[in-house]
Amino acid sequence: MTPVAGDRAVEGPGRPGQARVAAGGRGATTIADRVVAKVAAQAAREALDGVPEGGAPPHASVTVRQNSARVRVGVELEYPCDIGSRCGAVRSQVVHRVRTLVGMETSEVDVRVEHLHADRSHRAGQGRLR
Repeated sequence: MTPVAGDRAVEGPGRPGQARVAAGGRGATTIADRVVAKVAAQAAREALDGVPEGGAPPHASVTVRQNSARVRVGVELEYPCDIGSRCGAVRSQVVHRVRTLVGMETSEVDVRVEHLHADRSHRAGQGRLR
């Protein structure tokens, strides 16, 4: 778990040059790695517009150091598709959502395409493509 910055200091009585933290701003916010991973997985799902038929939803693992997250996302895609652009969309959405919802920067997003699923027009009795 990693604390997230956000406390605000206010001027107040006390020693000169020292700030006093407002009562509502005291304490720390800690966000568990598994929470950041859940946000990243949901962001990947949003970028892919859901899950391919017969596929598993995206999943993520996260390593957090200070206020920076390193993310690994596993996805399944429909075949055929532009794999590079789909993975780029996942990276962008993960970075955006982790920054917006969690307040952390993302130092790295590794996307692993784990399976390809033939779409309905290419299926012709086939399931997963490996």
